[in-house]
Amino acid sequence: MREKEPSYYLEKLKKAVIFRFLDDELLTRLLDISYIVKYKKDDVIISEGETSPYFFAVLEGSVSVSVKETGGRDVFICAIDEGDVFGEAGIFLKTKRTASVISAANTTLLRIDRKDLLDFIKAHPSAGIKILMIIIYKMLKKLRDANQEIAFERKASLNQEDIDAISRDLF
Repeated sequence: MREKEPSYYLEKLKKAVIFRFLDDELLTRLLDISYIVKYKKDDVIISEGETSPYFFAVLEGSVSVSVKETGGRDVFICAIDEGDVFGEAGIFLKTKRTASVISAANTTLLRIDRKDLLDFIKAHPSAGIKILMIIIYKMLKKLRDANQEIAFERKASLNQEDIDAISRDLF
């Protein structure tokens, strides 16, 4: 669904870190294999646990990422704004989504199917390598951030000296 001129979306794509290095011809080809999808505030884009082959770029608006706790309560993870992407794992794996994504405002997304993106990468290997390198970098950064958060939580909740003192007292 494209209500606006392709040149409008071309300019939006140029602002996305992952596509910033592509020239207008490659961006136009990328637009040709993609869908422009609009969501209203609070629309569900991805449901945790579903399998989806899509990769998304936020062209306008923002989305909220959350996961369900054991008790069923939603826990906010992060916000993703214009120029950023999500759903990267869907490119590499046919696996269930690990989080829900909901539009935080009226939002316009570029949605690309795994097969179409992989065909684009095969047809344009130099651009494809750059896209994949940025995706991998972003995924590794997310992993590093998650590891740091886990380490911080463990440090805050477990003091090794206290555990050693309790152990000494018990034995």
